[in-house]
Amino acid sequence: MTRAVITGMGAITPSGLDVGSMWDAVCAGRSAITTLDGPEFNGLAVRIGGQVRGFESALPTVLARRLTPVQHWAIAAADQALAQAGAIDGALPWDSEHVAVIAATGSGPVDAMQQATRALDERGPRAVPLSLSMHGAPDAAAAVITQQHRIFGPAQGVSATCASGAIGLGEALRRIRHGYAEAVVVVGMEDCLNGVNLSSNANMRALASGYENEPAHASRPFDAGRRGFVMSQGAAAVVVESADAARGRGAEVLAELIGFGASSDAYHPTAPDPQGTGGARAIRAALADAGLGADAIDHINAHGTGTVAGDAAELNALETALGGRARGIPISATKSSTGHLLGACGVVEAIITVQALRSGILPPTLNLDDPAFPEWSILTSPRQQKVDTVLSTSFGFGGHNGAVIIRTGDTHDRS
Repeated sequence: MTRAVITGMGAITPSGLDVGSMWDAVCAGRSAITTLDGPEFNGLAVRIGGQVRGFESALPTVLARRLTPVQHWAIAAADQALAQAGAIDGALPWDSEHVAVIAATGSGPVDAMQQATRALDERGPRAVPLSLSMHGAPDAAAAVITQQHRIFGPAQGVSATCASGAIGLGEALRRIRHGYAEAVVVVGMEDCLNGVNLSSNANMRALASGYENEPAHASRPFDAGRRGFVMSQGAAAVVVESADAARGRGAEVLAELIGFGASSDAYHPTAPDPQGTGGARAIRAALADAGLGADAIDHINAHGTGTVAGDAAELNALETALGGRARGIPISATKSSTGHLLGACGVVEAIITVQALRSGILPPTLNLDDPAFPEWSILTSPRQQKVDTVLSTSFGFGGHNGAVIIRTGDTHDRS
């Protein structure tokens, strides 16, 4: 069976506009959460989040006007990942008919539909932009990426709320393994920082509130004082390709994607199964997919959103799946720094996982001042520790669960 390796990464996030900047911020324990700028946030119950700042699009003006910001970020992240993987001046290093693109997102370009609805209400049918039919869908960014890079393989959207990014990576792994693609570009993207989505989440009391004067302290995974998650916007991309293709062209292998598992809680529209049984099924499936036992996991990048129910359920899932050693495995909950990028978080955290593997630095969990689970090894400061195999988890509303396992790409030869 063909191995799948990661050869390119890109990121446009509140923590930085490329992978290096984002990683530096996460490792240094710098929070990307601020009070939200803009009149559209006035009067909202929650006015904090992680905003992408300083981004400048390189797209042609005509196309740029038709796309929403989240699509600009997704395309730019894909450009970065493809460039690192070896695309030079738009020329791909693979047969373009054997390259696929997956856009992973929980909601897609929701601002496009919201703006079009306002235009219809205020000015009538002729005010609705015709580009909405082409660029208003969750898969639209994938289509544009194929056009920009002359990719002739399949392009699609994948949506599973906050597990979308992990599911997208899993689909890429399967396509590579079974020979359906030589390379897959997976782009996680999300922008729900608007009045409608913020209000909906605030009304269900899922968001951390009361931190407008100290937004950097709002995201508190696994802390006794946690009040909910903090929403962020952004995009991230990885190139997953066949190990044979990477070896044949002399590409640098950043890491290897070796396991994927997914499941459904079938429990509640928003609340996780308190016992974490669905999450445990996804983790066990990822271990089985990788051909590993629980003792192979050296580090965990936890979903860790900072919700009261979600954090507890996740630790139950980890203990059920990994057994007695789960509490001793070092855990990083990096949403405490980046905020929660929803459908994009699985790709963002896969990139952080790759960086941890390559650097030998395990990133900290911010704001863990009063641990609610002191018996667990949740890191509060960066740790210099060489690790080999890392589990990254993603769980979402609707009971969507995804888990991926990534390991170093330079010490294993399974060909």
